[in-house]
Amino acid sequence: MKKLFIAFGVLAMIGATSCKKEYTCECTATVTDDTGNKAESKTTTTIKDSKKKAKDSCESGSKAKVTDGMGNTSETKCVLK
Repeated sequence: MKKLFIAFGVLAMIGATSCKKEYTCECTATVTDDTGNKAESKTTTTIKDSKKKAKDSCESGSKAKVTDGMGNTSETKCVLK
């Protein structure tokens, strides 16, 4: 009986840790001025969670294209790698 509890405990620990993994979130911010010149910057972040939660967290960093009053646009796209 004691061996059964030990085996169950080991399996429970393995099951609990295998759900959360490290994922890389890569965000690219693009700024385009009114003449069409582009500037890009990339950032990466490590997220340790389930794949679905990591994807949701990463994609929440995305920002839709915005144009200011001077014709400059900015946009950020984040994807889970």
